[in-house]
Amino acid sequence: MAISKTQAILQQKCPRCREGEMFKYPTYNLANYQKMYTNCPVCGLRYEIEPGFFWGGMYFSYALNVAQSVVLGFATYYFLNNPAAWVYLTIIIGAIFLFMPLNFRFGRVLMLHLFAPVHYDPSYSKR
Repeated sequence: MAISKTQAILQQKCPRCREGEMFKYPTYNLANYQKMYTNCPVCGLRYEIEPGFFWGGMYFSYALNVAQSVVLGFATYYFLNNPAAWVYLTIIIGAIFLFMPLNFRFGRVLMLHLFAPVHYDPSYSKR
């Protein structure tokens, strides 16, 4: 049975077969977290639909960074009782660096799943 679109996004799977991995290495392999397969290992879909396609993924990555910064800002205010500015900066900037590999990947995954002219097709499944 195929996984849902949401599961495919969260597991960073191909939008066409929902089985193939999009990235070659684990998320926190900091030397290689950004390296993607050119084509899906299961169905052969070329991930970069056109040259520069993933530039749009930067907007998703930016939105994820802003959302996490706002949430962390409010959490810092609430749990640490409005500390000094350097505490906010340390927590937020530290989180930006900590979540950079995830935000980068999810920016690309969301771009491919939401804006590529590719739809799920169970006939490409290897099962």
